[in-house]
Amino acid sequence: MTRKTSVSVPALLAGTFFVSALSMGGALAKVPDAQVGRLGGDLTPVGAEKAGNGGDIPAWTGGLTGVPDSVKGEYSADKLLPNPFKGDAVKVEISQGNMGQFEGQLTDGYKALLETYPTYKMKVYQTRRSCAYPEFVYEATKRNAQVAELTPGGNGVSEGIMGFPFPIPNNALEVIWNHTLRYRAFKLTREFTAAPVTRSGEYELQTVQDEAILQWSDPSKKRAEELNNISLYYIANTVAPARSAGSVILVHETLNRALEDRKAWQYSPGTRRVRRAPNIAYDNPGTNSDGLSTSDSFDGYNGAPDRYDWTVLGKSAKFVAANAYDASLASYADYLKPLHLNQDHVRYELHRVWSIEANLKGGTRHVYSRRVTHLDEDSWTITGAELYDGRGELWRVQELHGRQDYGEPLCNKGAEIVYDLQAGRYLALAMQNEGQPINYGADELDVNRYTPAAIRQLGVR
Repeated sequence: MTRKTSVSVPALLAGTFFVSALSMGGALAKVPDAQVGRLGGDLTPVGAEKAGNGGDIPAWTGGLTGVPDSVKGEYSADKLLPNPFKGDAVKVEISQGNMGQFEGQLTDGYKALLETYPTYKMKVYQTRRSCAYPEFVYEATKRNAQVAELTPGGNGVSEGIMGFPFPIPNNALEVIWNHTLRYRAFKLTREFTAAPVTRSGEYELQTVQDEAILQWSDPSKKRAEELNNISLYYIANTVAPARSAGSVILVHETLNRALEDRKAWQYSPGTRRVRRAPNIAYDNPGTNSDGLSTSDSFDGYNGAPDRYDWTVLGKSAKFVAANAYDASLASYADYLKPLHLNQDHVRYELHRVWSIEANLKGGTRHVYSRRVTHLDEDSWTITGAELYDGRGELWRVQELHGRQDYGEPLCNKGAEIVYDLQAGRYLALAMQNEGQPINYGADELDVNRYTPAAIRQLGVR
């Protein structure tokens, strides 16, 4: 793939992008009315191309906005989502032996996994454009196209609210902000499992109860300026294994990082004290990652984008982990294997993705000198990334398992996988395989809960 050095959008993408030659240093022009009118027309309400590609990618026809008939006899709000496409047959199985036939449709990350591990394979199914959101998200997204702007330097968003801030983006920073602020409900709780897996396949399951108030999605707010510069309140409470239980993290995620950095605290059961935790950011080791990932890699990418120069590489059709319902239903014993997941459970489809590149700025530091990130056009969700070390060598590959949570409806993800190619290990994060589904209706959550004093009360062994 050809690398580009300008932050401007290349002319070849003009059919979807609003082309701008403005630099990132100043305010960006808002999207013209003629472009805004495309949302819900030739573009989906969140800015994807509505039409198919004339081949394997079909047209978007609205997605799954409710429980499909195919699973109504199995679906229950308190159980993990059954696969509505379980009757689909495998179209092709990609392996080390035939990967050359799919050169243009494989990301560099998948090429590396196939080349590194002879047992790695990808089962490809027909493409199902299942992503859908509530109508109020679509309405807010259309308004955002007219009013939302990056703050100077691209480290925040102003005026917009709810949904996607830049459905017709001008540049790569707007693309990454679409991922960061995408709609995932307003208040939610969940319990997830993490597993750092050794080369020989050994692991210890770690259980975390987390919760969030996503202020950007507060239906009572009219613009970003009403959020007191906090886009997200977040708590993560590790409850197992016993030696880690009681460690609690609190985050107040700022919306405009030029005004204020992320605020974070950590309660340690060993000291019984709450301390400020400025290290929960950037390239510091991620919580419960056993050193296999960084803090800013959680959810694909999170936090301030200010240490990198971001560039749009283009949009293309790539294989991604999508509608990966079965991957969430497998037992951990069957799912977590040496070197990589049991690939019989992971579903891949051909989707159009935005690929953006982040190169480390001079004078700044990060363990990743370069990141190439791929976002599914139907949800603006990161579906995978390649992470390069200081020598420019591919070090880690991220894979995020996309799926439509059709009971809501909203497009989200299941597990997050980080493959460390140099260590022969991997981290499986955000798994719910033997647990309960995400609770998207946690109305009891209140911002007054998200204080250092409150997390001390949570941190009890």
